[in-house]
Amino acid sequence: MKQTGILMPVSALPSRTGIGELGESAFRWITLLEQNHITIWQILPMNPVGYGNSPYQPYSSYAGDEMYISLELLQKEGLLEEEPEAFRQYADKIDYDASRAYKEPYLRKAYEAFCAGHGQQEAAYQEFAAQSWVYEYGVFLALKRQNHNACWNEWPQTDKEWPEKRTPLSDEVKKEADYHVFLQYVFYKQWMQVKQLANEKGIQIMGDVPFYVGVDSQDVWGGKDDFLIDTDGRPIFIAGVPPDYFSATGQRWGNPIYNWEHMTENGYQFWVNRIGYSSKLFDIIRIDHFRAFDTYWKVPATCPTAIEGEWVEAPGYEVLDTLYAKIPNVNLVAEDLGDLRPEVLELKDHYHLKGMKILVFAIDTNGKYAYDNFHDVENMIIYTGTHDNDTAMEWYGKLSPARKRKVRQFLKKNGATTGSVKDRLLAYTLACKAEYAIISMPDILGLGAEAHINTPGTVGSPNWEWRMMTFDHAEIELAKCRPAILARSKRA
Repeated sequence: MKQTGILMPVSALPSRTGIGELGESAFRWITLLEQNHITIWQILPMNPVGYGNSPYQPYSSYAGDEMYISLELLQKEGLLEEEPEAFRQYADKIDYDASRAYKEPYLRKAYEAFCAGHGQQEAAYQEFAAQSWVYEYGVFLALKRQNHNACWNEWPQTDKEWPEKRTPLSDEVKKEADYHVFLQYVFYKQWMQVKQLANEKGIQIMGDVPFYVGVDSQDVWGGKDDFLIDTDGRPIFIAGVPPDYFSATGQRWGNPIYNWEHMTENGYQFWVNRIGYSSKLFDIIRIDHFRAFDTYWKVPATCPTAIEGEWVEAPGYEVLDTLYAKIPNVNLVAEDLGDLRPEVLELKDHYHLKGMKILVFAIDTNGKYAYDNFHDVENMIIYTGTHDNDTAMEWYGKLSPARKRKVRQFLKKNGATTGSVKDRLLAYTLACKAEYAIISMPDILGLGAEAHINTPGTVGSPNWEWRMMTFDHAEIELAKCRPAILARSKRA
């Protein structure tokens, strides 16, 4: 069945607090999607962002970032006396530190009200808090605060070893841990309200699960045997990719490499737990850097770049067989971009997983005429672009006049004949054979470099900071796309 989706980070939704939230802002967004026949909302990871505010270097692959918690919903629930005043409501960039500092006092007030109202005795809270990762994550953040936010492998030995030895905690640390358990409960409740509304309106949520986890995370701190780290908790090898389109020296991500030998002996429980929990949060799970299930780039941690490394085979078939056997109805799709060996595609096709085609990479303008260099097949997702590449108009704007002319001729030849270049690029995307057509929100809006979400190989501002200030422009541009979206769904 042909479906249309929008790639839009939760963080980029308009809100009253300078960063996207799970309350009225998300509800309005879902209604807007329904009105325009959008049936998939793809998001980026919502885990607590770490270094450089990257959602791909989170403090946990289970937890949600408290910055997404809606203060409006807390007020309506009675945990805040009054609705807080607006903060950076119309800012066009996210200031993560400022938004956190603004929300923190309100979240702590809500926690105090929750405790005073004996909310910790509620059955739903008890059930959520009983999950093995929840309290451990609370302790991780509490100890992190006590240790001046240092990476866990720089903590005192007792704190490093807490997951294994469970030594007694101070009252202060226990109270802080309980506070973070509360935040995770609120995040989960609010997110599930969003997901329920989306599902009721016929919209599926596509979540994004990074292949790797960050070294400074509960995942590594609490599961040291699953990673190739030394006795001090420092990675021996790190993840990345060799030199490619994005970087001449490769991408040195810094994530620790998995200890596949231990995972095999343990029945891949790490992956079963991780994907199993994600399947509760999302209807579709996109595996970022799927190719690492086949082969992964293993870089010695002592190397300053990702040039020095080796491809190593991973037990992808065994892992995926285990996931499908133990997680009923799990729905996976694969990020299969880049220079891949044939075995990666064979692995993907063995499980009938959808792969990805990126429009701005597929239109080749090197010859006499532009052409689509990517075989258009049905079991595929076509994107105008992802969070990691230029927006469609940014890409088009960088072309020479001759190449721009070739693109326009290409679009005309393929039936996209009316409207602006942006409109025709979207029309071409929506007319493709691929079962899913997903358009990034910056491309719906026709934005250029100002909406470039992330540049691979770089860290910090302006990455991950783009946000949509209001819904007004989105409503206009989605209405323009509506006939093509509707036509696509009818072709199904």
